[in-house]
Amino acid sequence: MPMISHPHLSQMFQSHLILAFSLLLSLPLLFLFAPHLLPPRRVAISFPDELDDVALFNRAISSSSSSNPHHPRSAFFRLGSTNPKFKIAFMFLTNTDLYFSPMWQRFFNNTSKDLYNVYIHADPASNVKDPGGVFNGKFIPSKHTERASPALISAARRLMATAILDDSMNFYFALISQSCIPLHSFGYMYTSLFQSSRNFVWGGKVKYRSFIEILSNEWTLHDRYYARGDDVMLPEVPYDMFRVGSQFFILTKKHALLVLKDRRLWRKFRLPCIRVESCYPEEHYFPTLLSMQDPEGCTHFTLTRVNWTDSVDGHPHTYSPPEVSPELIYELRQSNFTYDYLFARKFSPDCLNLLMEMADNVIFKD
Repeated sequence: MPMISHPHLSQMFQSHLILAFSLLLSLPLLFLFAPHLLPPRRVAISFPDELDDVALFNRAISSSSSSNPHHPRSAFFRLGSTNPKFKIAFMFLTNTDLYFSPMWQRFFNNTSKDLYNVYIHADPASNVKDPGGVFNGKFIPSKHTERASPALISAARRLMATAILDDSMNFYFALISQSCIPLHSFGYMYTSLFQSSRNFVWGGKVKYRSFIEILSNEWTLHDRYYARGDDVMLPEVPYDMFRVGSQFFILTKKHALLVLKDRRLWRKFRLPCIRVESCYPEEHYFPTLLSMQDPEGCTHFTLTRVNWTDSVDGHPHTYSPPEVSPELIYELRQSNFTYDYLFARKFSPDCLNLLMEMADNVIFKD
């Protein structure tokens, strides 16, 4: 018996075919645009990475304990005494090549290696090249990093722990980005940090402070605090104790060790955010921790100059070659605090030649 074609069934069949074909065609577009439509993902700290870091931090803490025979002297010095040759640990945190390495090389030229050390944390996926010179062999075991994620906190802690283990005379720990340049000579920088009369005098002793921005009145504070959800930060971090500040700082060894010992606040700041547009844990963790633990031991300002006047997507202004001049350097040095700015960011890589031309006669001429 011959089958009778039904118009309604035929139309339904054609509609299903068209729908299936449309879905098939839309798949490539979905994969193409999904990263732009869906909320951005943030790097989570894996359990194995966490275990590796804790082991590293514990070794650094143990090496600096007072019972350790190689424990360095106290951070306090009698007035009138000669300071020992404590060092500055320059810690470069990068996910690109160190474009300004020639400038930093000149910065370190003719400087005794008894006064500084260099360390580099480079995202393994970035294939950062070793620029040689003072940077040769200075890469530390590193893990993946991503902006606006707790992975940047872990990277900074890794740098501090490695520097403490490497040299007991490392006393100041300066975190620096690949887009950062020095604004003064090494000699000026060292004198400003170690021999300035503007350090605290307490009980006849000189107490050195950490240079870290700690802000409590930023208009974004509310959104940043609740980025992980309501009451998630409690009880460890009450709202009135939450602080923000620059990602880049110069910490004393006392405060570097305090950071490595912390577990309580880290458990909160490592949590993922549900409102990622307000989540910048690398700008929250260090200011909050140090403000809660030792506010008097911090300056509450940074020595790294950043221009936020025309920021885009949370990034500060990036200086380009037409803007580079001696006048810019002089302007970037100026501060409302008692210290000149020592570093500045961000500069585009094609600024290098112009900066090198004025290095000796402007930047390193204090």
